Amino acid sequence: MKKTAIVVGAGIVGLATAKALANKGYKVTVIEKTEKAVGASIRNFGMVWPIGQPDGQLYQLAKKSASVWKEVCDGMGMWYNQSGSLHVAYCKEEWAVLNELFVQFELEGRPVDLMNPSQIALKYPHVKQHQLFGGLFSSDEMIVDPRIAVANVSEYLKVFSGVDFLWNHTVQEVGIGYVKSGHLIFNADKIFVCSGPDIETLFPDTFNALPIVKCKLQMMRMTLPMHQSIGTSVCGGLSLLHYNSFKQSPSLSVLSLKIASEMPAYIQHGIHVMVSQHEAGELTVGDSHEYGFTFEPFDQQYINQLILQYLNRFMNAESWQLTATWNGVYPKMTDGASWYFSEPINDVYILNGLGGAGMTLSFGVAEKMVNDIL
Repeated sequence: MKKTAIVVGAGIVGLATAKALANKGYKVTVIEKTEKAVGASIRNFGMVWPIGQPDGQLYQLAKKSASVWKEVCDGMGMWYNQSGSLHVAYCKEEWAVLNELFVQFELEGRPVDLMNPSQIALKYPHVKQHQLFGGLFSSDEMIVDPRIAVANVSEYLKVFSGVDFLWNHTVQEVGIGYVKSGHLIFNADKIFVCSGPDIETLFPDTFNALPIVKCKLQMMRMTLPMHQSIGTSVCGGLSLLHYNSFKQSPSLSVLSLKIASEMPAYIQHGIHVMVSQHEAGELTVGDSHEYGFTFEPFDQQYINQLILQYLNRFMNAESWQLTATWNGVYPKMTDGASWYFSEPINDVYILNGLGGAGMTLSFGVAEKMVNDIL
């Protein structure tokens, strides 16, 4: 008889876990409290972002995730763009960091290149030329539209892997071999809880003992006149402080001190600015990072203005039109771990805490975790 598994949560972590279990031959049911995924999995840039992951296991998991994303997109006829990424420098400190990273990334075998201002102007004319030192291009990165991608992953799993979905079912209790939703009880051999920022709802004691915090971010959607293309995802110098893979640059400490001195508000609100573009030409711009456990539901226009001001430092964005703003919340480990995985009771597992790397790491991490225990 076929073994069974239940996954609680239909965000990208839950969907990746469902896929990994189905690949192992399990009959999988995903249970989600809402009628569709509406959390952090659809509120992000849609960036699959290997360049942000350090060399070794994390980089390889990001590359694995990218290959699965392509498999799913191709299977569903869904748009994606292997757009790569461009980190640009507008001061000598940023340029020093990019040059050091280029050398190191080449040694690691990553597909990177340094571009001078003329090369950038020719290929990416929406990048501002004034005071531009150059940029670091990587071809690893790809973009999906998270608003439709997560729904398409669900459909892919249903069609190609036989995964069942129970929407509008709030799981209130998890025990050995069962989950309870209202008066209904569902049984399975293995249960995986992938409930994102709701982790404390089902396992409050586990959550309270974890080195974990929640992060609220603010983001925006914009449009270009006549649906022009920016050509790649573009990041300003602030992003060099954000990703762990950049910490190997000896000059990063000098840049960090400069930014802290000249731009304290950006450090205070955890702002780094990047922009991605989706199929219809829409641009996703962000973001800020506020850490805590309970957040005001209101976006702060002051923070959005800081983001837009910095965006205009490196993109010719004056004519871009703002069409939407939103915020999202995700859990993040505070001990340096890239995720949290445990078995709090027999055959019940928690996978959570991927931070802002859910789109980048989920497929790879879920496959690794499932393979490690099955």
